[in-house]
Amino acid sequence: MVFLVECSGFCGILQFLPCLREENIMLPIEVILPFVTASMLLALSPGPDNIFVLSQSAVNGPRAGISITLGLCTGLIFHTSIVVLGVAAIIQSSALLFTALKVIGALYLLYLAWQAFKAKVTVLDISSEEKLSYVKYFWRGILMNITNPKVSLFYLAFLPQFADVARGSLALQLVQLGVLFMLSAFIVFSTIAFLSGYMGGFIARSTKTQTWLNRFTALVFVGLAGRLLLAKQ
Repeated sequence: MVFLVECSGFCGILQFLPCLREENIMLPIEVILPFVTASMLLALSPGPDNIFVLSQSAVNGPRAGISITLGLCTGLIFHTSIVVLGVAAIIQSSALLFTALKVIGALYLLYLAWQAFKAKVTVLDISSEEKLSYVKYFWRGILMNITNPKVSLFYLAFLPQFADVARGSLALQLVQLGVLFMLSAFIVFSTIAFLSGYMGGFIARSTKTQTWLNRFTALVFVGLAGRLLLAKQ
């Protein structure tokens, strides 16, 4: 049931894309490529979500990880809606508020960079993980996502810097960016789930790999902060 609901949602998105293209409000490829690349790199960096997907998949199989991934990606709809309703109005109404949003967003990204740089490695104890039904894993993923205010803050700092009023409706651009981020996260987390038998043990044992991933993530956040500060209204 979970898979049918999610697949029907993705099919609806794909049916909507030609309409966007006809109205010339599809994001250009020069925006899509760097955005998807950054999204996948950030989804790959060690964090509570992908660590949870990895550990549950290693113990309970890929289907458990996919169920959690579907829940996490479904929860992103909530955060996308908040950004679309709030940011579009701010950018269009006030240059001062737009500048303030840029500075606050950049500072938050730099904070995330510092947190990633100094993050301690995580030792996974997969033997103590609780086994649930796939539906419960799905709902746990949703709750993990929508109850985490840091996701909304990250979206607030990340999505708007790839939108441009010169390309048309900001709300539609932010919706497209939100969908692209969900698809990127789904691809990365699903890959982690399917490869968990190998990756689970490797990442759990390799503190050096975790350290380099954290430092690379910090570098990505710094780059995003610089891009945001250079963004124009």
